[in-house]
This record gives sequence, C-alpha cells and structure tokens, in this order.
Amino acid sequence: MTKSSAQLVYDQLKKKIIDFEIYPGTRITESEIAEDFQVSRTPVRAALQRLEAEGQISIMPKQGCFVRSVDIESISQYYDVRITLEATAVELACDHMSDEDIDALQEEWNQENLEAEIDMEEIKAREEAFHIGIAIGSGNTILANYLRDINNHIRILRRLGFPDRQSVIETCEEHSAICQLVREHNKTQARRAMTKHIRKSQDLARSVTLSQLQQAIKRHGGVG
Repeated sequence: MTKSSAQLVYDQLKKKIIDFEIYPGTRITESEIAEDFQVSRTPVRAALQRLEAEGQISIMPKQGCFVRSVDIESISQYYDVRITLEATAVELACDHMSDEDIDALQEEWNQENLEAEIDMEEIKAREEAFHIGIAIGSGNTILANYLRDINNHIRILRRLGFPDRQSVIETCEEHSAICQLVREHNKTQARRAMTKHIRKSQDLARSVTLSQLQQAIKRHGGVG
C-alpha cells in the first residue's frame, strides 16, 4: 500500500528529529517543510500535529513549530514519577487484574510472535501499551490517565529504549516475568521487578540520547 503524503512527511521528519539531524530547539515552518517535500501544506500540518501529540515538537501560536529541547534532568524527574505510578499500578493489578487480561498482555510479548517483527516503531508502541495495560488492570483510571500524561513528556527519551534486537528480547523476558508475578499476586516482587525494568530502560535511553546529542553537536559545529 502506498503511503499518504502526510505519512511520508511524518516518517521522514520524525527520523530527522530522532537522529538529531534537526537539532533540538530548531524552528520549523509548514511552508519550508512543504517546499522540501514538494507537497501542499495540508499533509505537512497533519504530520506536525502527530509529532506534537507524541511530544516531538511544540506548536506555538503565531511563532511556529519548534523541535522539543532535550532536558535530561527534567525527563529524569518524570521517570521518577513514572516509577512511583507504575510500582503502585502493578501492586494494585495483583489484586484486580484478571487472568484473561494478563494472558493478553503476555501474548503481545511472546518472543515467537515478535520474531518476524521488523517495525521498531510498532515494538515501541507495544511497549508503552504494555505499561498502560498494567495501569488499566490496576482498576484505577486516574492513575492510568496520569501515566499517559507522563508518557507524553518522556516519549522523546523513551523512543530510544530499543537500540538493538537484544534489548527487545530482554524486554520480552522482563514483561513475561512481571505478568507472572501479577498472576501469582506477588506484590513485593512485582513492584521490585517493575521498578528495575523501568530504571534499566531509562538508563539505556539516556545513554543513547546523550551519545546522539554529542554527535549532533559535532555535526552542527557546536551548541546552537
């Protein structure tokens, strides 16, 4: 199936942002992007709205669009809040989550089902959905909504949590272990496993982000 113009613009812009080809804080305009991609402004606008929803850019009225700056310290604080929320969520899930819902989450991360998976964006989406699934399984909708909001703030860093295939395999194993602990109603170990899992993901994504930022600084000839 041929991709739409909006999808093509979205895919290529997102890749440039993730790879820091477009430096954090850079102002981008609909007209410039439309000219670069030889499309009308309508698909560009749709692509920018998707990127804003994902936390990749900020759209400022009468000013334009800006690639989000990477504030590692602020993102680390969001991760601290995320860990608190998810540790509570997984404890509550031990009491409230049904075996059927646990099975559904576990099946999504069955290694055999992911063997043919080549779209890393889909894997990242599934990873986020897994954690939201646990939060929903906690029975606390307010907690789940707060977690969604946190995800919007950390997605710019979280997107780098799968630098290679091995990281996907390890995530499969960790998700499976968490599901089993929830099934066994083992609150203490489930909380510990979830905290360790998220902290590991944070450290890996932070390391990759800092490395890519340093490379971007060299390409741009210094900090802009």
